[in-house]
Amino acid sequence: MTVSTDTADREIKARHRALWASGDYPSVADVIAPLGSRLVDAAGIRAGEAVLDVAAGAGNVAIPAARTGANVIATDLTPELLDVGRHLAAPEHLDITWQTADVEALPMPNAAFDVVTSCVGVMFAPFHQRGADEIARVCRSGGRIGLINWTPTGFIGELFTVMKPYAPAPPPGASAPVLWGDPDHVRTLFGTTITDAEFATEKLVVDRFETGAEFRDFFKDTYGPTIAAFRNIAANRGRVAELDAAMAGLADRYLAGGVMEWEYSLMTAHVR
Repeated sequence: MTVSTDTADREIKARHRALWASGDYPSVADVIAPLGSRLVDAAGIRAGEAVLDVAAGAGNVAIPAARTGANVIATDLTPELLDVGRHLAAPEHLDITWQTADVEALPMPNAAFDVVTSCVGVMFAPFHQRGADEIARVCRSGGRIGLINWTPTGFIGELFTVMKPYAPAPPPGASAPVLWGDPDHVRTLFGTTITDAEFATEKLVVDRFETGAEFRDFFKDTYGPTIAAFRNIAANRGRVAELDAAMAGLADRYLAGGVMEWEYSLMTAHVR
């Protein structure tokens, strides 16, 4: 089990927690809700299986996984998001344990789970190799890993490219989140720990926004990375105007009749 006590690492994690606690990420999760059930189906989650969902947010995967009858643990670095998930799941009395934990240092024993999942979650942990190593470590031999990540070339990947010049600098040694949407990168991360890896590029249809400006304003209010970018340049009106225009313009380019397609990579594999 990997446990970091490094002061700098603790500071990085504290900033990361604050980032995702800002705004209203559960509203964003509502927009992308279909991805949760898609991943549960792709991973073949069944009743009685032990499932770990890492960087689970408000339970986008954990809740539909528990509806199958699986025994689910949902972990996230940000307890505020888990609180929302706990509230959402309560009326159904689902078998979900909500636990604050860092995907780069999971407090679980080796080979403890039949299935480990993450839906646009682990990709935002700064040190990719740590996250991949932990996911593989806690999944039993013959167990399954299922991941959904935004691709570098899709809408969200382009959004991060647009925001990058305005955003706070990432921690030293951190990798770009959307690299998790590149199959070659993911194969390299997991190396020989997995077998039968399959990748599919799919698109989420989003019909929430009529204009690019509406999308931009929604993300400015709700999405932690966007909030952080605008806070970083708040003192410079010109820069704020630039980012406003760039985000709205990007979204307008993807909008057609009030519909957008957000590309993601779906990966399933077995652990050796």
